[in-house]
Amino acid sequence: MKLQRRAHRVLVPGFRFSGVRAGLKQRGRDVALIVADRPASVAGVFTTNRAPAAPVQLARRRVAAGRASAVLVHAGNANACTGAEGRRTAADATALAARLLGLAPAEVVPCATGRIGVQVPRQRLLAGVRAAAVALAPAGFPHAAEAITTTDAFPKTARRALVLGGRRVTVAALGKGAGMIAPDLATLLVFVVTDAAAPARVLRATLGEAVDATLNAITVDGDMSTNDTVLLLASGAAANTPIAVGSRQHAALTRAVTAVLDEIARLVVLDGEGGTRVVEVLVRGARSGGEARRVARAVAESTLCKAAFHGGDPNWGRFVCAAGTAGAALDADRVDVTIGDVRVARRGRPVPGALGRAAVRMRRTSFRLELDLHLGAGTARMLASDLSPAYVRFNAEYTT
Repeated sequence: MKLQRRAHRVLVPGFRFSGVRAGLKQRGRDVALIVADRPASVAGVFTTNRAPAAPVQLARRRVAAGRASAVLVHAGNANACTGAEGRRTAADATALAARLLGLAPAEVVPCATGRIGVQVPRQRLLAGVRAAAVALAPAGFPHAAEAITTTDAFPKTARRALVLGGRRVTVAALGKGAGMIAPDLATLLVFVVTDAAAPARVLRATLGEAVDATLNAITVDGDMSTNDTVLLLASGAAANTPIAVGSRQHAALTRAVTAVLDEIARLVVLDGEGGTRVVEVLVRGARSGGEARRVARAVAESTLCKAAFHGGDPNWGRFVCAAGTAGAALDADRVDVTIGDVRVARRGRPVPGALGRAAVRMRRTSFRLELDLHLGAGTARMLASDLSPAYVRFNAEYTT
């Protein structure tokens, strides 16, 4: 897959977008609106961090109703650890957006990202909401994608087209994330919009499956944000026959949503605040899927392994060592290790002459590291970034 580091220009029938500068970030757009022309079905998943931001607390309640007409996002300030004042700011900003758009406040879902523990500059945010409402346009997708970024090196977007019930349907996603990425629910901000007609119960099932296969299987630094949110909104503008749970159309929609989320996930890992590689860690032959997942996560989050990814060092013993810390069953004498298409260890022993060829594979922007434990049928996959000096420099200097 060739990853695009600039925002797609895409039209999604039934939606308008905007992104404006309000001065919440040092530079660039920082307030975004996503607005449905009529109330849309919605589903969401949110951070499991025990210190959820004020917008997350409000968004959870509103998304639970299964209907929404707008998403309001601001970047540069997370409105997290801000107490009652922060909760008032989130409520007041969505109330203003609702009034400007002719909606009920409960129809507007708030999201935020940025510095934690600092109150949002209230007047700047409210001015940004007013400007974003004026700037709404069907072609505003790339502006919204830019406005939700913080430490990102580039905006992250993806799109797919499919046919449902004889109608052409668009699925598009915009997301942000580079640091504070860990595999637990959403792990970043992502907004998926589609013109498909689908009830909230279908969207919930689709989003749960798609997130588990994609955004729950990435890691940059193992840190989980206070603000993680993924939303899926369906406008119904395609006028397809409404999708039923478990139908072929439901499966097709789930595949499309999974595809755009997988692309966003890969872009997040590639960004990775100084990351230079996307590494797919694949574990086979574990006693169970859960054990395979623990092993994959242990390797993907190991500082030593991530340093080896950056250096292009096919140090397979380091990978097996990290796998052994996962708390899952493992017999080092049974493990096979493959880098790209090069087997470097077989049954715990080095394959003669393989390291040079494996090092060539590891110099690519993206490669696979596979461990076969030969203990059962459990499999799992996780995407990891490498660890570069740029990551340390950036986070040593970043103000939180």
